[in-house]
Amino acid sequence: MNAPAGPACGRAIRKDFPILKRRVHGRRLVYLDNAATTQKPKAVLDALTRYYETTNAHVHRGLFALSEEATERYEGVRRRVAEFVGGVDPRGVVFTRNATEGLNLVASAWGRKNLKPGDEVLLTEMEHHSNLVPWIVAARETGAALKYVPVLDDGTLDMAALPRLLTNRTRVAAVTLASNVLGTVNPVAEITEEAHKRGAVVVVDGVQAVPHFPVDVKALGCDFFAFSAHKMLGPTGVGVLCAKPDLLERMEPYQTGGGMIREVHPDHATWAEIPWRFEAGTPNIADVAAFEAALDYLDALGMANVLARERELTRYALERLRELGFLKLFGPEGVENRLGVLSMHDEKIHPHDLGTVLDRYGVAIRAGHHCAQPLMRRLGVVATARASLYVYNDRDDVDMLVEALKGARKYFGHPVS
Repeated sequence: MNAPAGPACGRAIRKDFPILKRRVHGRRLVYLDNAATTQKPKAVLDALTRYYETTNAHVHRGLFALSEEATERYEGVRRRVAEFVGGVDPRGVVFTRNATEGLNLVASAWGRKNLKPGDEVLLTEMEHHSNLVPWIVAARETGAALKYVPVLDDGTLDMAALPRLLTNRTRVAAVTLASNVLGTVNPVAEITEEAHKRGAVVVVDGVQAVPHFPVDVKALGCDFFAFSAHKMLGPTGVGVLCAKPDLLERMEPYQTGGGMIREVHPDHATWAEIPWRFEAGTPNIADVAAFEAALDYLDALGMANVLARERELTRYALERLRELGFLKLFGPEGVENRLGVLSMHDEKIHPHDLGTVLDRYGVAIRAGHHCAQPLMRRLGVVATARASLYVYNDRDDVDMLVEALKGARKYFGHPVS
């Protein structure tokens, strides 16, 4: 693992990411779609190969050396993940396929059992569909009502509305810690404290937060917290749901099958202890094992350093993009309460056309509604072009983005200034 100690990011670590040596349309790849998924350092790729070459076996079931090693590796990563997010109880760490599955698990296993007509579920207008649609379905099935914390023009939540929206009928507050469109970092600890006063359970979508700054789930005080490995240098197919163990103990399984049972009889079954009760079937063992290498890599960089470098680069990017004068930028103006998610709109060029032209410059961005259609309506657009930064990006990448945006204007015959 080549991650250096100290604050080195950007160009200093690009050599660790083989895919960043690629050229696209004859140009250096400038990868700026990190809010969708991140690239993987060689340490993670090697860990995945090494697992299959040396350890591959099923976990929890074999009475032979390989299986015992695989089980120890798998459970060791569970303890490692628990430590990474602030030292939560590993019994409350459930491995899922992704954050979406973790949030669906909560909405289904907890929501269906505990919600009833007249209850309220509090969301925000900036939720990703992953933390929105599961609650729409749960509300439809149980008769609960949905309420939303508005988004202000500056891209932050209208916290002044919170006392009005939270009532004694609020059973769930489901909020994102950081927006995948605006980059806004929300005051989740404050929301959690107010929600708990009303007896509500708090579910947090942490998928855009954990890769970018130190997160202490215990300090947030929430009851459920979901995130994904692939957005933090790890493999795809691994999600994490952190839950308070006493809540998990009272929940029925989300899925059933092998590996999650204690006893099965012809007419009934009983369940395994947590967290295995919620991990039916063969888990994604190899990718969980490789996820540890991603955690090691981020630890070597230091999450405080990751945040500091991202803020510095975000500040530079916002300055360069504002200088252009033809873009509308969404999200908070400053960098103290936002991440390097840069959603923009050029009224002369559709975001999809913009993304296509930027690709010809080797610049990979995302264009679309970003699985946040209610937020798009709030912003008054059908889609945005989104560049999102991560640890291997630097000012050269931002400069290339700016040049490509100018190039798109010229291509479509619109003025650059």
